Amino acid sequence: MRTTLRGVSTTLERPTLAIEEEARSTIRYKLRKELNVEVELGRVFIDSREVDIYGASDDICVVGEVAVRLGVGLIRELLDKVELLKRRRPDLLRRRLVKVIFTDYALPEAIEFAGRNNVWVLRWDKDLTPLKIEEYCPG
Repeated sequence: MRTTLRGVSTTLERPTLAIEEEARSTIRYKLRKELNVEVELGRVFIDSREVDIYGASDDICVVGEVAVRLGVGLIRELLDKVELLKRRRPDLLRRRLVKVIFTDYALPEAIEFAGRNNVWVLRWDKDLTPLKIEEYCPG
């Protein structure tokens, strides 16, 4: 039974890691192309919560999530994680902040909600909401 569960876990983990790497690669490329900014992206943990996409360079910081199917709940989760970063790890933030979600499919209400909250939603082939940069002033 343990061997079977380990096999299932590995099978599920591989596509997830591949999607996350595709997300990081696509976001890096678009930031370089559109903003002429080079940001190395990885993941970060705040307390026990994982942020799928994080990177900082000079005065810009990128915080994001990856999902196969995007609903409003994940956008709220991202916004909560940004607030958690502000409270617990302001040292990771910069003056300019990009909130981003990479997805394969986004529900229409999620796209609308993301747009109202300055969250850049994109797929590998196109942006579903525009790239927005928020000014962050700690304090």
